[in-house]
Amino acid sequence: MDPVLIELTVNGRSRTAENVWAGESLLYVLRERLGLRGSKDACEQGECGSCSVYLDGELVCACLVSAGQADGAEVVTVEGLSDGEALHPIQQAYVSEGAVQCGFCTPGLIVATHCLLDANSDPSDAEIREALAGNLCRCTGYEKIVSAVRLAATETAPG
Repeated sequence: MDPVLIELTVNGRSRTAENVWAGESLLYVLRERLGLRGSKDACEQGECGSCSVYLDGELVCACLVSAGQADGAEVVTVEGLSDGEALHPIQQAYVSEGAVQCGFCTPGLIVATHCLLDANSDPSDAEIREALAGNLCRCTGYEKIVSAVRLAATETAPG
């Protein structure tokens, strides 16, 4: 199969990726073709959550989405959550609570936290753990992550 051109909107900007092969994942396109290295490439099987992004408003593992499926779509990555150089309150909460030890899982956790808080601005600890269950962390033991989500909830609460 010949390579194709895909066009998508990434973090509010129209982007084009040329010479995309059928087997390429959205994650590969984001990282290698568009230079957005925030989403991490860990398991390539949708098991770890480190590559979590929004695809047309839905939380997905970018490693499981073929690049062709993203043609014409809107993608938001962890980089797209911040406002220029200013961290998003969720990103800042992760830093403030020390929930970023090695940092490899952090981008996916932040995007998943954003998704959770967008749907539920005051989640219980059980709801936090359930929402983040698809994201694996080998460093933190999750307590600092849960604390970061709690802090982010207070910082992003409406009103």
